[in-house]
Amino acid sequence: MIDVHRLRILREVAEQGSFARAATVLRLTPSAVSQQVAALERSLGRPVVERSTRGVRLTEPGRVLVEAAETVAAELSAAQLRIEQLASGEAGKLTIATFTSGGQRLLPATLTELAAAHPDIETSVLEFEPEDSLGMVRSGQADAALVYHFGTIDPGPGLTYTPLMDDPMLIVLPRTHPLAGRTSLRMAELADERWIQGCVDTGAVADTQAALAGFQLRVACRSTDYLFTQSLISAGQGISLIPSVAVSAHLADRLAAIPLEAPQPMRYIGAVTAHRRWPQPLVGSLLAALHNAVNA
Repeated sequence: MIDVHRLRILREVAEQGSFARAATVLRLTPSAVSQQVAALERSLGRPVVERSTRGVRLTEPGRVLVEAAETVAAELSAAQLRIEQLASGEAGKLTIATFTSGGQRLLPATLTELAAAHPDIETSVLEFEPEDSLGMVRSGQADAALVYHFGTIDPGPGLTYTPLMDDPMLIVLPRTHPLAGRTSLRMAELADERWIQGCVDTGAVADTQAALAGFQLRVACRSTDYLFTQSLISAGQGISLIPSVAVSAHLADRLAAIPLEAPQPMRYIGAVTAHRRWPQPLVGSLLAALHNAVNA
């Protein structure tokens, strides 16, 4: 039987990268932390960390155990919250992690519907990129996460991905641009343009599309903020490849958003939730409201 206390210590060692730093957080001595990890290794018959002068690194069995430790911690946290709700009669709390453009598109209508169906619900929204929000759902810090991805997605053990919508990538250019009246564009037609690169993921998609068309982007600016990007485009500073949900309605009179010809690059948006040992009616209501917001 794996000792839960030792799992918690291993999880902190993995988080801190050393026995000494983990000991400080756990208020133990480095020797005590090392002994607990060694005892865990003896019980498993396998090493869970690799020790060096630069700290410690998880082995593959160690990574499996830390993942299990996060699930256990999340289950215990959720169980405590559930017990508190049963004792107090509270309607419940719901924490949602989201990336910016997905939250702007889907959450206003979703939260309005949730509030109407559950007037006493306490909802919190946290802004994070998918790579961080998945860990928050796994650890129990969030009940659900809105995420985006390109191609397929594997949220990992203990998590469920629910697809919500396709989010086509569009070429956004000034309304005064000679190509602004087109219904579609070929990437090769944009080889001489100045580009405003978006975040790492969408920037990589633009780079790939350009490479397939036989040229390299001439980047005038880099930004992780889609609204700022579109403000620069409206000022004639370049063009960009932007997900459709991030195209600003406030700048519609100054910008044109045009799809690329097939194969059109696509971003996908979905929700990630965690498996729990008891029903989660609020999470179910959230998913239903998100689907309604997509179809509205």
